[in-house]
Amino acid sequence: MPPLLLPSSAAAFKTRSAPNIVLSTKVDPWLTQTLKRVQAVKRPLNSVPQHFRCLTETLSLPSAIWTLCSLMLPKAPESELRKDDNPLVEALFNYQMLTIEAYIVHVDMVSQNEVAFKLTPETIESLVEYHKDIHSVDTAAATWNWSEKEVQLKKLQEDFVQAANRFVYRTNAMALEGLEGDGAGELLCGRSEEVRTAIMGLFLPLLPPPPRVVDVVRPTPLLPSSTGAEHWWQPTMSHTQQTSMDAWRIVPSSPNTTSSADSASTMWVGMGLNEMQLPSPSSSFSEPYTTECDSPPQFYSAPMTTASYSSSMAMAPIPQLPLPSTLLQQQCSASMGYGGFDWGRYQDLSMSFAM
Repeated sequence: MPPLLLPSSAAAFKTRSAPNIVLSTKVDPWLTQTLKRVQAVKRPLNSVPQHFRCLTETLSLPSAIWTLCSLMLPKAPESELRKDDNPLVEALFNYQMLTIEAYIVHVDMVSQNEVAFKLTPETIESLVEYHKDIHSVDTAAATWNWSEKEVQLKKLQEDFVQAANRFVYRTNAMALEGLEGDGAGELLCGRSEEVRTAIMGLFLPLLPPPPRVVDVVRPTPLLPSSTGAEHWWQPTMSHTQQTSMDAWRIVPSSPNTTSSADSASTMWVGMGLNEMQLPSPSSSFSEPYTTECDSPPQFYSAPMTTASYSSSMAMAPIPQLPLPSTLLQQQCSASMGYGGFDWGRYQDLSMSFAM
């Protein structure tokens, strides 16, 4: 894309001079019709130099001022505006119409096919005055106070003066269709809205400085006192382990006396003495070995291991336990038999083992 070049007259704070016009080797018919309509003295327009001379003279007239758009702006700061129930009265007393005027500084119908407008000194002065007296007051009232607020406000006003003097509106060359007899003109086809948006974009708000980041100093955590040291290394069971444990696996270390008595009373209700059957425990020993008798040799039987006992108990039916109260009623002596074994022979067995 070729660079967008403008004449020196389009620079900021430059006085007005004759516009810079560049025409192609073939002039468009719409431009010829426009020049014939606006020229006071009828001249022939049969060549490119004739079009160039006629367009330059028309746009160089002191009256060749174009109206770009109109702005509705308040007459005073917001705090001084008149308040009324009738919106028409408020509009009449509180707002003013500011016309944005400009003159043509550049016409290029070869490379860019565009026309450039620069604001008139009167329009620039009106915009600067409004910015200083009204806009700056409103934007300063809308922000909080800080040490460099006045300096920033003054810089904001200076930047607006520079931006207003540098402002150049560029649009399609077809905008010359709005040209009138005295060189003045008006933008057509909705181009005024583009200028209005661009002009209002020059009024920037006053931005306060960003808040300073303050480092938060956190106190050093202190070690707990010795009174709570006994709780430091106690293992804690997580909630997942507690919920996964079955209730029937939890065996209390010290059963409750009241709950045991209640459960025992309900378990043994209705069970008679005749219904209890106790299996005879197998003896883990046999008669000692001797060679003096004529009977066949006898050997010690192998003691029952835990695995064999477990397998036999798994096959045997679950025995029914006797009621504790019935056991207490029986006579407690050495002659009481239990499972077919006579406890009276206890002395004989002990003597045989001693020999």
